[in-house]
Amino acid sequence: MEPPARGDTGGGTSEAGARKRRPRCDNAACSGKLTRETDAGRLLLFRTAAWEPGPRPQHCPRDGFSLTSKNENARRPAAMSLFNTVRNTIVPVHKEGYPFVAAFFVVSLVLGWIFKPLFWIGMIFTLWCAYFFRDPERVTPQDDDLVISPADGKVSAIQMVTPPAELNLGSEPMLRISVFMNVFNCHVNRAPMRGRIVSINYRSGSFVNAELDKASEDNERNGLVIETGHGQIGVVQIAGLVARRILCWANPNEPVDAGERFGLIRFGSRLDVFLPAGAAPRVSLGQTAVAGETVIAEFASAKGPVISRRS
Repeated sequence: MEPPARGDTGGGTSEAGARKRRPRCDNAACSGKLTRETDAGRLLLFRTAAWEPGPRPQHCPRDGFSLTSKNENARRPAAMSLFNTVRNTIVPVHKEGYPFVAAFFVVSLVLGWIFKPLFWIGMIFTLWCAYFFRDPERVTPQDDDLVISPADGKVSAIQMVTPPAELNLGSEPMLRISVFMNVFNCHVNRAPMRGRIVSINYRSGSFVNAELDKASEDNERNGLVIETGHGQIGVVQIAGLVARRILCWANPNEPVDAGERFGLIRFGSRLDVFLPAGAAPRVSLGQTAVAGETVIAEFASAKGPVISRRS
């Protein structure tokens, strides 16, 4: 009897013919079971439960299998997630900071032309400038009984004092809550309550450390009076030791919402909020406040001041 032709098993059981046979693809293989035909029968390579619920592939390779496409699909969501994380981490810069960032960058280029290491020092200050003028989004509680922090920083004073004369809020003591902003805080200022701006009053002055209590009297400042559902409140922007420019883009007789941006102070400063009777503090000295989010006081509440513990 003539031997079978090359590549033809002839229905026999020779070992050479078994070795030359190619892997067979059937419906079982395409549904999640990959098998290989051997002289000992079918050998189950693997079976994954994750494959079974999915639709059957339109094409099943005859010479083996590959998971390359699945790995690529797995990497894409991870790459997109990393991109979204980086994008959400980068905070936009307020338009008032563009000239300063550009100036710092140009100075860095000039310094680098003179002495290369100075370029990297200048770039550090450029990045810090962009960080200083950051303008993040905030989630503000919409409750007319709540007073929201107008600035990022540390609560430096909670006391009853007479408001500045230029605010025309009377001579009776009012609750004053002060928030001190250092050079690393976000310096965009936000309205503490919803209402209507009654007046805006600017007063020139000195530039002592804004964290000191006398800064409220001596330093350059800009005061807003807002008519709210609980009476008139005062919001005072105070320039600090480094700050030399107070910006306010609000106008009298304009409505304002709680958390709405109304101004900015450059390079270290302080915000004072003057509240009428009926307001109870909801922060403590030394507490870190977040503009547009932290509740610093509350009206129409039977609760007294909040008691805090430092740990």
